[in-house]
Amino acid sequence: MITDQRFRQLALSFQDTTEVPHFDRAAFRTPKRIFATMGKDGVNLMLDTETQAIAVKKHPRAFSVLQNAWGKKGATHVDLRAVSEAALVPILGIAYKRATVGMRSAATRRKLRESKTKA
Repeated sequence: MITDQRFRQLALSFQDTTEVPHFDRAAFRTPKRIFATMGKDGVNLMLDTETQAIAVKKHPRAFSVLQNAWGKKGATHVDLRAVSEAALVPILGIAYKRATVGMRSAATRRKLRESKTKA
């Protein structure tokens, strides 16, 4: 079990991470994007779908796919009562790393490709 306070410490331990309000949740972000949010219901991590599938399969009580469009894109719920620090830290690191590279949406990548072919 991980407390909210401990999760906050872990998330803020990554370089250039800040905590900012995000609707009714606390968001942990790099200068480029959010990689985790924390609310009364637990934590959500912004993962890729491959990492999400691995986490859910390996630790089904701790990780679950969000039941919305974000979940289909890799947003993953973490039950802090059911996850160990050893299981969480590597997955949290992956979420952070994705946020540091500023992942572009598929639509943005397509527009960039189209603009390059027209030039």
